[in-house]
Amino acid sequence: MLNLKIISKIIGSLLCLEAALMGLCLIVSAYCKSGDLLAFIFSIAITLSVGAMLKLYGRHADNLLRRREAYFVVSVAWIIFSLFGTQPFLLSGELTSFTDAYFETMSGFTTTGATIIDFPEQLPKGLLFWRSLTQWIGGLGIVFFTIAILPSMVGGSVKIFAAEATGPIKSKLHPRLSTGAKWIWMVYLLLTVACILSYKLCGMGWFDSFNYSMTSTATGGFATESGSIMTFHSPAEEYVCTIFCFLSGINFTLLYTSVSGLKIGQLFRNSEFRFYSAMVVCFTLFIMLELIFNRSYEVEHAFRSSVFQVVSFITTTGLFSDDAAKWPHVTWVVLAACMFFGGCSGSTSGGIKSIRGIMIIKVVRNEFRQILHPNAVLPMKIDGMNVPQSKRVTLMAFLGLYLILTLLSAFAMIAAGIDNTNAITITLSSLGNVGPTLGLEIGPTMSWAQLPVFAKWICSFLMLVGRLELFTVLVLFTPAFWRQN
Repeated sequence: MLNLKIISKIIGSLLCLEAALMGLCLIVSAYCKSGDLLAFIFSIAITLSVGAMLKLYGRHADNLLRRREAYFVVSVAWIIFSLFGTQPFLLSGELTSFTDAYFETMSGFTTTGATIIDFPEQLPKGLLFWRSLTQWIGGLGIVFFTIAILPSMVGGSVKIFAAEATGPIKSKLHPRLSTGAKWIWMVYLLLTVACILSYKLCGMGWFDSFNYSMTSTATGGFATESGSIMTFHSPAEEYVCTIFCFLSGINFTLLYTSVSGLKIGQLFRNSEFRFYSAMVVCFTLFIMLELIFNRSYEVEHAFRSSVFQVVSFITTTGLFSDDAAKWPHVTWVVLAACMFFGGCSGSTSGGIKSIRGIMIIKVVRNEFRQILHPNAVLPMKIDGMNVPQSKRVTLMAFLGLYLILTLLSAFAMIAAGIDNTNAITITLSSLGNVGPTLGLEIGPTMSWAQLPVFAKWICSFLMLVGRLELFTVLVLFTPAFWRQN
């Protein structure tokens, strides 16, 4: 059986932290004199009360967390965080449907960026800040953030990190997880501050600078305007957004060790970074040429639009500077590939991660060699490190499960009357935490408001499953998880 007291203690601590985050939005609301002040006051009171009761129930819990509780608490933490995160939307009256509020909040915390709000500029300032803050906190992970802030919250935090971290190969900065988490969050914070100042220097207002920097470095994609970055008609801001989204798509541990030690060469020797960069360069050049020859774009405009959209899709950010729905359809295939692969492991981006792309190529290469040399023992190395057979099996299981979920979800949406292109790309977008979709009914610049209710719940589930990389959530649905031994 699960240890309910330790789970209650952790969830209670997380809810108290969420109430504190809402307090930041309360300050913004009070400063801007927006109409959502009471909504945040009641939201904080409810969240804090429930958090305190849960902590009180688990006050005598032992401080040891088993692997089973770790996987359970991570999945449930994201669900409950999103549940309480709906309160500001509902209590302010800006959203009247619980389904819509939950979809918006889950999209925020998982940094998917899909929205059901057609005109976000009409929202009060506090709610706009809350949307951006949910993405910034969810960028590196709710529990990972808590480990950095409250390292003594519970023992067994390594197991929690294993359940929430992205990528098949985990890297560590420091023997103590809490110390490593603080350094990674320091990199994240510095990127965010640099992004804020860069946007401000380009002419953006302070409020928009804070919001867009949080959603850019979190590779989330929520915007304060329905026109996203395109609203500002500023090439400089588009380049700033592209640069910071690209940087946020790099493994943060690699970024820290390369920059802090002034070992930039280490960055370019890393195979995942090279694969990630090569995809950005190749896809950008392809789309750029398509726009020049088939849409008569000027060279600089074609380059800026193509690199922005490629980086936005591959880092699963979802901000846009152009309407990709009007581009040649062959570019949709390229952008769909970006949605599938995503950025680097250990970053804020989604998708299957570039490291798995490298592993797939090496597995296929080894298979061809095995055909020619049946008795050969062929190791698989990435950056000089041997990848054990168990990791290769996990890779195949991950890809198989990813494709099965994609097919089943797309089938359900097509059966409900959603057109084929939208059904497939909505599924890929939700599972990869991308945000925009490709199609005519729901294009990359449109909200998802017209989706039927059941489709929104499917998407919310896929967002969670994709953010926690499938197994952490889906293991809860296996009979073996609930057995005593």
